[in-house]
Amino acid sequence: MMNRLNAFFKSLLLIELFKGMALTGRYLFARKITVQFPEERTPMSPRFRGLHALRRYPNGEERCIACKLCEAVCPALAISIDMEERADGTRRTTRYDIDLTKCIFCGFCEESCPVDSIVETRVFDYHGEKRGDLYYTKAMLLALGDKHEEQIARDKAADAPYR
Repeated sequence: MMNRLNAFFKSLLLIELFKGMALTGRYLFARKITVQFPEERTPMSPRFRGLHALRRYPNGEERCIACKLCEAVCPALAISIDMEERADGTRRTTRYDIDLTKCIFCGFCEESCPVDSIVETRVFDYHGEKRGDLYYTKAMLLALGDKHEEQIARDKAADAPYR
């Protein structure tokens, strides 16, 4: 009986409302933590999964050995690869395409690659005005890898102790 009476007075006096208003009042005059996005950037983890890129060896040869593990492990079926065998018996890709409209950025392709060929960079501010703009070909992926190789190498080195 006493619990019911206590609950009645709490609801009558709007105790929960005043508790909520007190919480709001505590943060009303506190320093705001707002990032002015295009000008300011927040710190980013070396493990961030953004735009894909294909890497090259220091001698300029592409790393991808056309094992097709990334294509097989992709849950969204966003990667498509064609390959051919060279005269020296090695395999290389003739076509390596990623459809970013399908990609869920899970990172499985990067984890499955035995030679660290496909990586996900820290680039997240890209867009496409048409569906075809988000269809990345081998040449585009290699260009991204060349452009961001320094950052990719630093991120791989930072992540190496945990692999």
